This record gives sequence, structure tokens and C-alpha cells, in this order.
Amino acid sequence: MKRSILISMFLGIVLVFANPSYAFSAERASLITIDVDLSNQPLKKIVKLWIPYPISSKHQTVSNISIKGNYHNMGIYTDSFYQTPILYAEWSKRAKSRKLRFSFEVTRKEIRRGMVPSREPCWNPADYGKYLRPTSLGPIGGPVKELSEKITRGKTTVLARARAIYDWVCENMFRDPKTIGCGKGDVCLLLQKPGGKCTDISSVFIALARASGVPAREVFSVRLGKKPQQDVTTWQHCWAEFFLPGYGWVSVDPADVRKMMLVKKLDLKDDKTKYYRDYFWGNIDPCRVVIAHGRDVVLNPAQQGPPLNTFGYPYAEVGGQPIDFYDPSTFVYRITYREQ
Repeated sequence: MKRSILISMFLGIVLVFANPSYAFSAERASLITIDVDLSNQPLKKIVKLWIPYPISSKHQTVSNISIKGNYHNMGIYTDSFYQTPILYAEWSKRAKSRKLRFSFEVTRKEIRRGMVPSREPCWNPADYGKYLRPTSLGPIGGPVKELSEKITRGKTTVLARARAIYDWVCENMFRDPKTIGCGKGDVCLLLQKPGGKCTDISSVFIALARASGVPAREVFSVRLGKKPQQDVTTWQHCWAEFFLPGYGWVSVDPADVRKMMLVKKLDLKDDKTKYYRDYFWGNIDPCRVVIAHGRDVVLNPAQQGPPLNTFGYPYAEVGGQPIDFYDPSTFVYRITYREQ
């Protein structure tokens, strides 16, 4: 058995004993259902809805997709920059009821860290330009660049710089449960007040990585339930990936490290903290389904509102005006999980 597999198995066992909520198998199968009801929005206005559309990949298989509703127009599209798939539906001004049900089965596999190259091969950063650029809330110059250079001083490889930044984020950020949703990921504010949730913590890692020349990106997901059937409407989660030449994309989740530290009341010197830091450096549990990538997203068909900071939630416009996806009294939707 390869050394990388043995390490991953050991870390998985450690997580099981350190925290029962992480007692998972290497694969999870589930049925996800998203119900949207925009009937309480003003009448005689065109209503448009965009939902992240999960697809199959190396670590997840999506099947038995079903889309039902009283929309007058519906289609599957991708945005032009990130190629993130999008379910789009539209209701005319005559519609008095606006409902949609989107369901799919997904089998999700654990991501396990493999053996990394002993020597970093030559690579062309221009090939990963979109993952080295700044975003509206993630600058890579000024204080971000200065901090990145300080953290990675003396680190000459992509792997060494990424690890130094991961360690810094784990040690200096913290989870703030009062943050709305997953957080906005406003990096400059977060460097002044380093508390937030998953998008915040991942965004700091990504901005610092990009500032040091390491391609990095967000991964948006919904966590799978802990019970056989469960409402997971507010279970959105974001983690990060960085590109390692000669290997590919490496998953890291410093946000879950800080979450477990908060939940289990751990400090940085605790042995359990070390377990979580080791595991989430290259490994990701199968208890989540990937739904989207990208920041400053221009949807397809294009929204009338500004580019989306993130596309981890359903998005809708009524008469060309965005509605708040954090407000269940106006934007009514529910995501349910059922074990398969």
C-alpha cells in the first residue's frame, strides 16, 4: 500500500476518534432536493432564477437529475469565464405562481492527498492567469502583497509557499459564528479583523497565495446531512485549492480547521488541532457536494445586477432587481438531504 494512502487512512482514523462528527466512510451517496417558491414576490414582473448546477467530476458523480416547475423558460448554461454550470428558469409577468424543484443524486468520494513531486517541474503561470488575478474583494497588491512576502520569505517552491500561507491562515484567522452566511471574503477588512466564516478564511488564503505567485481558487459546496434526512438549506461551505506543478489542484480547508477548534474548544498547541491541520492539508471529507467556482461571476443569461461576489447560493431577480438570498421571508427556498 502506498505511503500516501496509509497517511490518509491514519488521519481519517484520527479524525473519527478526535471528533465523532467526522466519522465518515470514504464515500457518501445522497439525494439533494432544492425547492424554490418565489410566488410571494410582486405580480406582473418578470422573475428570473439562477441555481448552481452540480456536475460529475473526479470526486463526485451526479445522476438522476430532475427539474420540475411552472416556469415558462428553463435551460442549463455556463458562465463564460469559469465555465460554472447554471440552472436558469424564468417566469413571465402573467405568472401568479413561481415554483421550481431541482433534485439530483450524488455520490461523493473523499479527496486524499497523493504523493507530491520530489522536484517542482517547469510551468507557465500564464496558463493559470485567471487564478493569479485579483478580485473585487481579494486584492493581491499593497498590504496583501507585503504580508504574503513576509509569510513566504525564503520559500522557493509553490508547495513551500502554499504551506507557509496555509499555516499562517490556520494560526491567525478565527471562526466568527456571528458572520452572516459564509461571509463576504473581504480580504482587506479581514486582515484588520481576522474573524469570519469559510468564504472569509478561504479568501484570505487565496489572496495571499495569488500574491505570492501560487494559483488558487475557491470551491463552493453544500454539506451533506448527518441524519438520514435533513434540511441543509444553510449548510453552504467554501474551501480552497491551489495548483501544484507536476501534481494538479490540491485541496486545503483552513476554515474547517478553525471551525473544529471553535467547536471542540481547542487551542493551537492541542494535539487534536494538529490532526485537523494535517488532514485538511490535501484531504477533504466526502460529506459535501461541489456546486460552483468563481468570484465576481457574470451569470448566463446575464443578471441585471452587479457581478456576484460568490455563486454559492441560488440567485434571483424580480423586475430586474436582485432579492436577498439570505432573507427567507422574501427568497423562499429549501435544500434537503436524504441518505441513499
